[in-house]
Amino acid sequence: MPAINLDKTDLKILQQLQSNGRISNAELADTVGLSPSPCLRRVRALEEAGVLRRYVGLVDPRAVGLPISVFVNVSLRSQERASLEEFEQQILQYREVMECYLMTGGFDYMLRVVVPDLDSYQRFLADKLTRIKSVANIQSSMTLKQVVYKTELPLGVE
Repeated sequence: MPAINLDKTDLKILQQLQSNGRISNAELADTVGLSPSPCLRRVRALEEAGVLRRYVGLVDPRAVGLPISVFVNVSLRSQERASLEEFEQQILQYREVMECYLMTGGFDYMLRVVVPDLDSYQRFLADKLTRIKSVANIQSSMTLKQVVYKTELPLGVE
């Protein structure tokens, strides 16, 4: 990934694209105070540098029948590189896993899993997660209510 120095204009562009990925280049240019051509060049540079990774539409999980979010703490039998790599390669195969983080502290990984119901989560545990050889312990926490969910990074631009 090429290095890139971000100035205030770049940060404004990123802030706008985070809140509206479908904004036209003309609107974006106007909003950040550039003409369309230089604005498009900056956006392309941000994409090429990997700062802008991709554009997505955010889907309401409830609207598509996935109302249950579960945070899962996973401890492995060993923290050797081979165990970590095995776990990570396996977890990449599971569509229910929306996020996976290697952690410090009392457990090795934290997952966010989405499922339609508790029976589906039980099947996920029994048929997938517990079958990974390196898994030693699993602790699950069901969410009751989503209080904050953000996709926009706090870039420090007002």
